[in-house]
Amino acid sequence: MRLPRLSPRAYQRITLLALLALVFIIVTGAAVRLTGSGLGCSDWPRCSETEFVADWGNTHAAIEFINRLITGLVSIAVALAVLGSLRRVPRRKDLTQWSLGLVAGVLAQILLGGITVRMELTPPIVMAHFLLSIVLVWNAVVLHDRAGHDGSHGTPVVPTRVLWLGRALVVAAGVVLFAGTVVTGTGPHGGDEDVERLSFDITEVVRIHSISAWVFLVLAVVTLFELTRTGAPKDVHRRAMWLVGAIVLQGFLGYLQYWTNVPPGLVLLHVLGSVLVWIAAVRLALGMVARPVEAPARQTVS
Repeated sequence: MRLPRLSPRAYQRITLLALLALVFIIVTGAAVRLTGSGLGCSDWPRCSETEFVADWGNTHAAIEFINRLITGLVSIAVALAVLGSLRRVPRRKDLTQWSLGLVAGVLAQILLGGITVRMELTPPIVMAHFLLSIVLVWNAVVLHDRAGHDGSHGTPVVPTRVLWLGRALVVAAGVVLFAGTVVTGTGPHGGDEDVERLSFDITEVVRIHSISAWVFLVLAVVTLFELTRTGAPKDVHRRAMWLVGAIVLQGFLGYLQYWTNVPPGLVLLHVLGSVLVWIAAVRLALGMVARPVEAPARQTVS
């Protein structure tokens, strides 16, 4: 049975599914850590030396194993993105390459996840695990964006200096995310009560993370001001507004969890917020270049 051919719009929906799956696995991975279930399964790929599947009576093992199963669902979503790029009409090489980037990233994540367990949640490995997830989300956002246009180089819709501000925002967001992983590796909620933590002073690393976030916010506000002053298209201006709003809300959550002794629920929301801010920054930078929408071909699934 041959797979149906896909219209550009149908394929873009598949890429959105892959993006949402990657965001979901980041949140569930954080839930594993925050419930102290990071070593619920002490082995990999088996749950333990004697059991492939977790003992469902063991809460920590069940939580960790469910997260591994969710990785399988993410793999399916990514595989659909690759297959969809091959059945899309017209087929485009760039979409296949970007979707294969997701495959490579997911395989690396699976391998790194195994190393994380074998290394008993050593903070630098856990940090790398999260940061690789962020790179995967960037890949998925770019793929989803490219699936919505004709693949041309496009034309900037903002002045060059504003275009560079958009790119600087992505870099600044990456710096904030990295600083946040250092805070996580230094503070509580390491995934298991016996896990070693980074030897930094928690107050100092929180301060550095906070300063980087404030710089990021100032840069976003300056970008929004420049977009308003130069009469940027409404869509770009709206993306900048979303980014500023997301940074402000994320900052509020950060201070709130610090003042309330980092309760797991707020930390989970903060992790989700960090991913959403990252997506907003990447989308703003992408939106500063306009490209024609690709018309669907005949006899495709839309």
